[in-house]
Amino acid sequence: MQSVKIGVLGLGTVGSGTVNVLSRNLKEITRRAGRDIEVARAADRSFDSPKGCETDGIALTTDAHEIVSDPEIQIVVELIGGTGIARELVLEALSNGKHVVTANKALIAMHGNELFAKAQEKGVTIGFEAAVAGGIPIIKAMREGLAANSIEWLAGIINGTGNFILTEMRDKGRDFADVLAEAQALGYAEADPTFDVEGIDAAHKLTIMASIAFGVPLQFDKAYTEGISEISQEDVKYAAELGYRIKHLGVAKKTDTGIELRVHPTMIPERRLIANVDGVMNAVLVQGDAVGPTLYYGAGAGSDATASAVVADIVDIVRSLDTDPANRVPHLGFQDDALIDTPILPVSEVTTSYYLRVHTEDKPGVLAEITRIMGEQGISIEAILQKEPEEQGGIVPVIMLTQQVVEKKMDAAIAQIEALASVKNSVMRIRVESLG
Repeated sequence: MQSVKIGVLGLGTVGSGTVNVLSRNLKEITRRAGRDIEVARAADRSFDSPKGCETDGIALTTDAHEIVSDPEIQIVVELIGGTGIARELVLEALSNGKHVVTANKALIAMHGNELFAKAQEKGVTIGFEAAVAGGIPIIKAMREGLAANSIEWLAGIINGTGNFILTEMRDKGRDFADVLAEAQALGYAEADPTFDVEGIDAAHKLTIMASIAFGVPLQFDKAYTEGISEISQEDVKYAAELGYRIKHLGVAKKTDTGIELRVHPTMIPERRLIANVDGVMNAVLVQGDAVGPTLYYGAGAGSDATASAVVADIVDIVRSLDTDPANRVPHLGFQDDALIDTPILPVSEVTTSYYLRVHTEDKPGVLAEITRIMGEQGISIEAILQKEPEEQGGIVPVIMLTQQVVEKKMDAAIAQIEALASVKNSVMRIRVESLG
């Protein structure tokens, strides 16, 4: 049987890893796919310096358009990144009747609705397992393995850079800026770390998972994002005293009024398995009505780990080349005409528990004032820690854990607390999830 010809766009870390994995495991991959898979062509911006893979036998070009228009190429693997030229090339490939595999989470989160519609029109498939959580097969697990379930919620540590920073802060007592500099030196964080530490990267991935979990269109623009740059050693220490760990979590939850879609620092009980996922590792916890909680753990980035997911998508497409397009697994797990435009809730309508750190003057009546404000907003306090001031008449940190309350009530309470003359600095707020 004739081999399936692949064209790879981008021979960077993941592109080189994909070529290496396909070459190294060729016999086993062929046994699984039922046909030989050949990397026939590859494009990159320059070939002046050596690549991280063997390119003998691969036709190389600096013009990616040559590959997406080549009639012999059946599957285009887009590993360029970004949403500019990558979107243009993927649309061109789909228009030319080619299947596409991508690791580009921003492309899928922001333009997936358009791309999936084009793929359906042309009777081809887009594989994007590698776009979420690197080598963890979370897309396949939710789209196929959990198809019997009504998924109630999911929560994920889906950015290794942020998880590395918070782990180092907890284990070694280091400050955020210090650990971020090391993460950049190690290559975990970019020179501009905004996408990682401010939650944008995680929001791309969460948007994709939420669409598959709940059968809704991709709506990245409605995802709430909050970074970890304001997390202090003080917060890490107090969280531990209360039996919690701080993680940069992506949470998607189905409620009676809509879907919560949010990325922010989150306190999780330290006994939860996901609270013990450390370093650059990723994990996703999914709650189904039939199966209960299931946890998926592994490497969220890296050459071979991400290539593992890319090649798995290639194998899936090769297996289904002769299948009627109407009988293939839908891109978002639900039939295209069965997606429901359920509203995404603004963060002000989210209901959760909270950790609050308030710096107040050391004088009588301050705590009573704060608890009065909380009571007026209908906020019940679960626990209070009041620390001794470092000097007489100094500033006292007051730590509170609340029961669940809608965020807009917490917003109102915090505004009133910060207006008190005895309260110094802004109130630090971290959302709390039991994940039970």
